[in-house]
Amino acid sequence: MVRASGRVERRLAAIFAADVAGYARLINQDEVGTLRKLAAHRQIMDGLMNEHGGRIANTAGDSVLAEFPSAVDAVQCAVAVQVSLKTENESLEEGRRLRFRIGVRVGDVVVSGSDLLGDGVNVAARLQSIAEPGGISLSGAAYDQVRKACPLATRSFKSSALPMRITRG
Repeated sequence: MVRASGRVERRLAAIFAADVAGYARLINQDEVGTLRKLAAHRQIMDGLMNEHGGRIANTAGDSVLAEFPSAVDAVQCAVAVQVSLKTENESLEEGRRLRFRIGVRVGDVVVSGSDLLGDGVNVAARLQSIAEPGGISLSGAAYDQVRKACPLATRSFKSSALPMRITRG
């Protein structure tokens, strides 16, 4: 985090924050079953992050924080995750499905070992919290970077295959 020179180590990154909607309720209903499903979902998510050039910076319970070298990579990964997990969830009854909400932001982060900290991470987490379950929420800067490269990000919300929200600021 702080170099020998006293400077804080920073870098620009596309930050991907994901969390399971209703996780506490799912754990209350069936702790072991939910943890098994989470492990299976995370295996899919981790593989897709790797395929898209992402690096997991931190995990805690049902949440994942990752960084990508580009917003396009992060959003393409987010879309792939949501599509894959939707398929994975189809065999489960509605009340037992694990649906991730994902937020993507392009911003400055503070590096602490392998972890990422700072306002860039906090905003990505806030974006994740306003995403629909099974959806993706992008910051305005992330949207600006991906709007031409990721067709799903440019569709109107009602016609999109995934619930997606673009947030300015």
